[in-house]
Amino acid sequence: MKFVPALALAAVALFTQPVITQAAMARPLQCAPYAREHSAIDLHGNAATWWGQAEGSYARGKTPLAGSVLVFKATGAMPVGHVAVVKKIVDDRHVVLNHANWSRPGMIETSAMAEDVSANGDWSSVRVWYAPTQSLGLRASPAFGFIYAPGSETAVAEQKPAVPSDAFQAAFAQLPSH
Repeated sequence: MKFVPALALAAVALFTQPVITQAAMARPLQCAPYAREHSAIDLHGNAATWWGQAEGSYARGKTPLAGSVLVFKATGAMPVGHVAVVKKIVDDRHVVLNHANWSRPGMIETSAMAEDVSANGDWSSVRVWYAPTQSLGLRASPAFGFIYAPGSETAVAEQKPAVPSDAFQAAFAQLPSH
């Protein structure tokens, strides 16, 4: 058997180890980076802080608008809150959301139904589609409201009256199932 210098063994070991890429080491996608990437809202940090951060920089309100970001408050079940991008308005109590990290860690969900279950119709309490049960979640989550993309403030003021709620079933039936 020939003697192989230690340096040669070290080089072989170094170049034959598996390469762990950034993607392999990446943590599951969180809701805040997803919302920032898929909206015109450039805020950072925990989702529950977005509402306060938006003050003075972005318009905020209680009326959903496509492209706006729905901001959920922090709770025991959601210690850092949650943010989701409004894809489509169905009626005054239902919207379609795109978001990440809701039904399971890192999962991206597009076309997830959300329902305003607040007593005053102000989106302060929301139920969101939960993929494992293929239904709206049982838990109502508290929400601050919507952060609007720059330039959309006038669109909120000029928004047409809500579509009658019977449009909910028709719009939901058209969504792809996941």
